[in-house]
Amino acid sequence: MKKQNKFNLWFQKFATTISAAAGSMYAFLASILLIILWIICGPVFKFSDTWQLIINTGTTIVTFLMVFLIQHTQNRDTTIINLKLDELIKSHQPADNLTIDLDRLNDEELKLLEKKYKKMCQQIESKKKMQSKK
Repeated sequence: MKKQNKFNLWFQKFATTISAAAGSMYAFLASILLIILWIICGPVFKFSDTWQLIINTGTTIVTFLMVFLIQHTQNRDTTIINLKLDELIKSHQPADNLTIDLDRLNDEELKLLEKKYKKMCQQIESKKKMQSKK
């Protein structure tokens, strides 16, 4: 395997850790507590524009950053799943190895392949029905 540079390794670990933490029950509870604290502070700030700006700015920044972290983690997970599926397809003798490269097909080619597999399923079902009648 190719050696990764230190920043890529650090970012991968960071993104995975933050994504896991953000999806936890504790992150949800912390968010609820933060909102409750913000609401309680409303009378102190006399529900001013500054009071509203604090939550708006905070949530905007967090949302903006989380989009990229979660997308990175999701892309990585998708790649891992695809590689595992490719290995399963490759290891199964009767499988059509064409399916390993599905991600390289355009939308029209994918639709044609989908029709091919639907037709194959219908043929298999009709064979099963004919055999069960015998």
